[in-house]
Amino acid sequence: MDPTQSDQNVRGMVALPHGTGKHVRVLVFATGPQADAAREAGADYVGYEEFIAKVSGGWTDVDVIVSTAECMKEVRKLGKALGPRGLMPNPKSGTVTEDTASAVKQFKAGRVEFRMDKNGNVQVPFGKLSFDNSALVTNCRAVIEAVQHARPASAKGIYIRRCTLSSTMGPGLHVNVRDAVTAA
Repeated sequence: MDPTQSDQNVRGMVALPHGTGKHVRVLVFATGPQADAAREAGADYVGYEEFIAKVSGGWTDVDVIVSTAECMKEVRKLGKALGPRGLMPNPKSGTVTEDTASAVKQFKAGRVEFRMDKNGNVQVPFGKLSFDNSALVTNCRAVIEAVQHARPASAKGIYIRRCTLSSTMGPGLHVNVRDAVTAA
């Protein structure tokens, strides 16, 4: 894959069956019934004007930001603060939606996004060392299958050359991709 070619970008999202093991803090820019639905779904922060002022002041203590389409008029102005941190809501990633409740539930349950970096690598967190082995294997298979399904049409030859599994500061272990997906 050539990361400089826009038609060869690998990008997608996967809902992990056993979650990531991380508490995800979700901010929802919404008003009215969508705000109420997001609160009921478990969003950590829900609001509109007060959070726009807070974020424009430099506060970004969240992991995911979800917005409704009508609120994006004002949220777009926060692009310089949210864009470099990867927090800017985007319809492609499912963070600009009218169904805020389902989006909050998905992110809380362990939905992660992946994309290819400038060196052609895809890095995806899919669990913790404290997870049961079967949970880690199930999450790993889900990630590998999602990356394989995100294969661009212009990709030729071997798509996944190498797969390495590692803890944050531990050594990497090579994984045979064929065995990881086909083994029961």
